[in-house]
Amino acid sequence: MTDATIYALGTPTPTRAHPGALAVVRLSGPRSGDALELLTRRPLPAPRRMALRSLLDPSTGEVFDKGLVVWFAAPNTETGEPMAELHLHGGRAVVGAALEAIAHLGFCRLAEPGEFTRRAFEHGKLDLTEAEGIADLVAAETAAQRRQALQQMDGALHRLYEDWRAKGLRALAHLEAAIDFPDEDLPEGLADEVRVAVTGLQKEISAHLEDRRGERLRDGLSIAIIGPPNAGKSSLLNLLARREAAIVSETAGTTRDVIEVHLDLGGWPVVLADTAGLRDSDDAIEQEGVRRARARADAADLRVLVLDASGDWRAGMKAIIDATERWDAARDIVVVNKTDLVPVDDPGIVPLSTRGGIGLPGLLVRLEASAEAAMQEGAGAPPLTRARHREALLDCQASLERALYAPEVALAAEDLRLAMRAIGRITGTVRIDELLDVIFRDFCIGK
Repeated sequence: MTDATIYALGTPTPTRAHPGALAVVRLSGPRSGDALELLTRRPLPAPRRMALRSLLDPSTGEVFDKGLVVWFAAPNTETGEPMAELHLHGGRAVVGAALEAIAHLGFCRLAEPGEFTRRAFEHGKLDLTEAEGIADLVAAETAAQRRQALQQMDGALHRLYEDWRAKGLRALAHLEAAIDFPDEDLPEGLADEVRVAVTGLQKEISAHLEDRRGERLRDGLSIAIIGPPNAGKSSLLNLLARREAAIVSETAGTTRDVIEVHLDLGGWPVVLADTAGLRDSDDAIEQEGVRRARARADAADLRVLVLDASGDWRAGMKAIIDATERWDAARDIVVVNKTDLVPVDDPGIVPLSTRGGIGLPGLLVRLEASAEAAMQEGAGAPPLTRARHREALLDCQASLERALYAPEVALAAEDLRLAMRAIGRITGTVRIDELLDVIFRDFCIGK
């Protein structure tokens, strides 16, 4: 019920081990002001001005804390509704008493996950892409993820998609004019103008779909560690992860499945995968491990090939690179390990000793440079960030394609209308009630 007054703790829940210095309880809804007056037994303070107040439980009259309160008058609030905040001491007893006191009012209920942000959307304070940007900002673990989330929260994707929708609607208006006023003296070349507009829109959306920076940044850049058995792949994974994430053994073929570790690599989120050693084997399980290793290498954004300096690593390097479909000599990295035993000097490789960490700084520099190059492909326009956006844009592209080759103007207009509706699903400018629960349920309670 959007006319209910909701409340929630907007800061982390304090625990015995980690009590907070401060806690913020938020209220939103038509009776937020009534709640604040009853909790303080004082008139509302001036909007947006902090006021020191004693706070009490209206059912008992007992003061449970002395803190700062803020009143926000609608519609100039985050949710577009009247809002109030209680800035309290952060102990468990204080927070528990505050939530109980609000519950005792009888006209407030606990907010559902994401309900504050959902109300902001429903009152036109932000669109769905901006709401998703807030969720991404809360979940951001690296500096790059934070920057992308802020860009989306500030409306970068909203402006891009609304620009496309405006272009499509203009072309649709021209088609509608041709349908509704066939006897009027419409400008010559109207059909060609519409075709040019639709074709240009198709190209812009295609380039956007090909740009996977945003999804890489949200999910993590995929880096596959590949190479022959016993070259030191698992040791390298453990060295980069700074923990024993993978079993290291002198027995060849120890790694049978893909082992993943999530890292922050110079501000870029990375999913590092250790894979089975690449070799021919009669063991059915090891064969499956090798198949998965090759598939992971081909699907990864970057590859790190680890070779043993004590063997014929040049021949091994050529054989593995030739068999790897997506090897990119400009960004993928060749690491020759065990150089503490056999020194290697070659400008095309990174020498390393996982046993002593010798050469690790140079490898990190190469990895960060390759990650940055992969993340900045197509830099300029705001990148697509979610599978939901991709699905809607693919629907849009299919409708635009049908519009270009429709046998009648009326059919072209209908396909163009469907294309614009698909874009509207991303920002929330069309009715999308069935999507709202899915979008907002991943938020934390106080957002």
